Amino acid sequence: MIQEFRLPDLGEGLPEAELVQWLVKEGDTVALNQTIAEVETAKAVVELPSPHAGVVSSLHAQPGDVVEVGSVLIAFDLPGGDAPEQPRSEAAPEDRTEEASRAEAPAEEGRTPNLVGYGAAPRAAGRPQRRARVAAAASSRSDTAVLEAAPHDVLPASDVVETVPERPRSTPPVRKLAKDLGIDLVLVPPTGETGLITRADVEAYAQRVGAGPAVGAAPADEAEPVPSSPAALSGDERPRERRLPIRGVRKHTAAAMVRSAFTAPHVTTFLTVDVTAAMELLSSLKADRALEGHRIGILALTAKAVCLALARTPELNSSWDEEAGEIVEYGYVNLGIAAATERGLVVPHIRDAERMSLVELADAIGALSETARSGKTPPTDMMGGTFSITNVGVFGVDAGTPIINPGEAGILALGAVRRQPWEHHGEIALRDVLTLSLSFDHRLADGQQGARFLTDVAGVLREPGRAMLLG
Repeated sequence: MIQEFRLPDLGEGLPEAELVQWLVKEGDTVALNQTIAEVETAKAVVELPSPHAGVVSSLHAQPGDVVEVGSVLIAFDLPGGDAPEQPRSEAAPEDRTEEASRAEAPAEEGRTPNLVGYGAAPRAAGRPQRRARVAAAASSRSDTAVLEAAPHDVLPASDVVETVPERPRSTPPVRKLAKDLGIDLVLVPPTGETGLITRADVEAYAQRVGAGPAVGAAPADEAEPVPSSPAALSGDERPRERRLPIRGVRKHTAAAMVRSAFTAPHVTTFLTVDVTAAMELLSSLKADRALEGHRIGILALTAKAVCLALARTPELNSSWDEEAGEIVEYGYVNLGIAAATERGLVVPHIRDAERMSLVELADAIGALSETARSGKTPPTDMMGGTFSITNVGVFGVDAGTPIINPGEAGILALGAVRRQPWEHHGEIALRDVLTLSLSFDHRLADGQQGARFLTDVAGVLREPGRAMLLG
């Protein structure tokens, strides 16, 4: 029986997603919950597990295609005859066997259905938790790459039809580069952390085997133009121009920033503050053995200061509801932390940040950043923010005029900490100094509220003990 699988709503209400790569091909036998594809939404790269155990009958999209939610993505040939597919909500009697088997098998294993499958398969007692190493070789080449699989739950024996090699780990831009060069990533030895294949790995392999652009590897509007003469090349042998498709996170971020810039009247105010005491505090915390393993930095301390200051300035922890004609003030802080990734800027949120201690905030920021860089931030973590922080200081920048995330009242930019001459107790001394830049929606707050909030944050950074006085 042929069973079609349509692209589901991945939990963020977005109408479409781009197919990054297939991890199966037509004719492959797949197990229930085996990852079959990666798709990229406007916010994250998502792995799609197979909702069926069967044979891949047909693929209805190609890598790079933008697929609408509800469109057929893949079809499976399932055991049980050639009866036409029935709606799941009104299963026909003759389909009862298949529906019952699919409902009962997960129940026996303690799994519950989710949007696109049954979640991760449980570990079987007494079974190894790592797959065997897989040797990937090309018969026409002398080089062989041996890949060590990452830890992976072992499927029940009844679900395993054939050995499925662990897929190479890489990022979407690296996969596209390999595709354009006609390189199978399985053959590329990884050098990145936890076995990640980097751009340098692909380029080194291409140089070693003499790989070139694959025929039909990318549409004409996506391919990097190749100059027809040496005169068209710059001194470093790079093309003078290239065109990149506006997709995914970049497209989403651009639309959101334009909407915010031309909807909310932005005001930006600046304050430079002596943070020597804060840096000394952070240094002492770093040396504390009881806090070993917790990376508490200036961003975490600023996050704590922001939560305290928002309690005193609720106007900056609110939103403008145009349709209802109301201002919504929040009694909680869903704190956004801007993270620069290979796919573009994302702003995941720490929910109920005002309830967290400094250590908890530092741990949450670390986990959030690591997940964002890997492209695996859950869509729900990027919705419902009330205020955001962007740490431009990590790029060596002192100040800026950040654009407010749509639906929020303000965003604070944290500049670089610099050691420079500063007035201290009536004398000039070398001090640690940084600049805070606050952009806020002038419909929700005026200069008085903006200034009070900024001075409250600066007060905590100047004298961390002041945190005892706020709230």
